[in-house]
Amino acid sequence: MHFKKSSFQYLQDLQKNNNREWFTEHKPTFVKIQKDVKELFLEMQMHLEKHDEIDRMKIYRIYRDVRFSKDKTPYNPRFAVSFSRLGKQLRGGYFLQIKPGETLLGGGFWQPEKEDLFRIRKEIEQDATEIRNILENKEFVKCFGEKFEGDELKSAPRGFDKEHKDIDLLRKKGFIAVRNFTDAEVLSPNFLEEIDKSFKALRPFFNLFSDVLTTNLNGESII
Repeated sequence: MHFKKSSFQYLQDLQKNNNREWFTEHKPTFVKIQKDVKELFLEMQMHLEKHDEIDRMKIYRIYRDVRFSKDKTPYNPRFAVSFSRLGKQLRGGYFLQIKPGETLLGGGFWQPEKEDLFRIRKEIEQDATEIRNILENKEFVKCFGEKFEGDELKSAPRGFDKEHKDIDLLRKKGFIAVRNFTDAEVLSPNFLEEIDKSFKALRPFFNLFSDVLTTNLNGESII
């Protein structure tokens, strides 16, 4: 199964005609495409469950909440899905957005809770070797490059040394790995295979952070 060219064309048309009149006129087409995309996401989950434990799949709505946005276009011309891992001991989540010119896959810890972020920073402060090893892992680098994406502080977080040798990691407010895809890659026959390969490449990252967030600095379990 692959992402159909007709589905991609629909998203491109919606980008150009982002209004309720056009969407209503083409609603039957959207309903059919939505069904096809859901089947694609379910197949994606099936592959993912062969090498990870998944709690739930969430498919994002195409309708935008415009109440507090300057952009009043009613639709987000994309198909997006996320997968949550199972249990307190398995941290991290997977995300995929299919959007003309902006298709991306991501995973990690976007806005970790205050306590989790502090625990990760304390781990970095004590010894960031294992995290650096993740960022140098061949498969990780091939898919995501050599750094985490996400917002960061301009200086050191309160209570941490601004001269610390791993200040670039300590300043992070989230830890996200992102892989971008071209439109041609989205429509290629091996798109699903590349997605699954990327999800697999996230596992050492998830395993390490799961271990950090379920233990104290002495390595003792807290769950």
